[in-house]
Amino acid sequence: MRAMVTGSSGQLGKVLVALLGDQVVWSGGRAELDIRDGGAASAIVREAHPDVVFNAAAYNGVDAAESDVSEALAVNATGPSHLARACREVGTLLVHISSDYVFDGAKNRPYEEEDWPRPLSAYGVSKLAGGLLVSASGCPHLLVRTSALFGEVGSRIKGGSFVDRIIARARAGQPIRVVADQTFSPTSVQDLAGTLLALVERGARGLFHVTNSGSCTWHELAVASLEAVSLRVPVEAIRSADLGAPARRPAYSVLSNARYCSLGLPALRHWREALTEYLRS
Repeated sequence: MRAMVTGSSGQLGKVLVALLGDQVVWSGGRAELDIRDGGAASAIVREAHPDVVFNAAAYNGVDAAESDVSEALAVNATGPSHLARACREVGTLLVHISSDYVFDGAKNRPYEEEDWPRPLSAYGVSKLAGGLLVSASGCPHLLVRTSALFGEVGSRIKGGSFVDRIIARARAGQPIRVVADQTFSPTSVQDLAGTLLALVERGARGLFHVTNSGSCTWHELAVASLEAVSLRVPVEAIRSADLGAPARRPAYSVLSNARYCSLGLPALRHWREALTEYLRS
């Protein structure tokens, strides 16, 4: 497999490049390819002529997007559409990553791929728009929605992954207040990257939900993270309304992995197991 990885300086991109090894024919971050530039995207895809493009480039500032809508849409919607058009021209598979935040959280049971999206935030709108544009592009594509990634390199726009930020605050002796009314499935970036490769190798196409097994609140994730590194620090449970964040989040955004498992691929391990391995490695 000849693979191209955009956004390779980020959390998911770095892991994909490491897993793919010498199968990578091109990789780069925004400095090497700004996916908002359609001409540049087309030129690089034509030159590299990969079998598959993994698009790990994304705008991940959920709150920042509320006041920076145009940038979120440019990176999360227009950029993927440029890549999709370039992939269509050369017959290349595009693997694009979306989010559980395309849902409003009103369902209260795991969301399936057929469930109607209704994002509550500008970030969610931008991720939904990107997925729709890729799906409508006519290029071979694999669209994967996931949730709350944690791993070696957290999102720079957020100052690191949630797990790493909580541990840093605890070690700095800062008070920790975390919302306890949002339920989701934390996902290991290492597990997600390996699953993306497995889906490509299986010849999967279309939309899939992929997360680690199990679910929790942000408060439960914070407590589990501190316990895994033996930090005995109190974590105050608060409501989303108490936090006063600019962007609304779904109260429940657990994703069903049934379609993924129907391919005969194994369910991803429980998030607690993945978290413990990451923090103790």
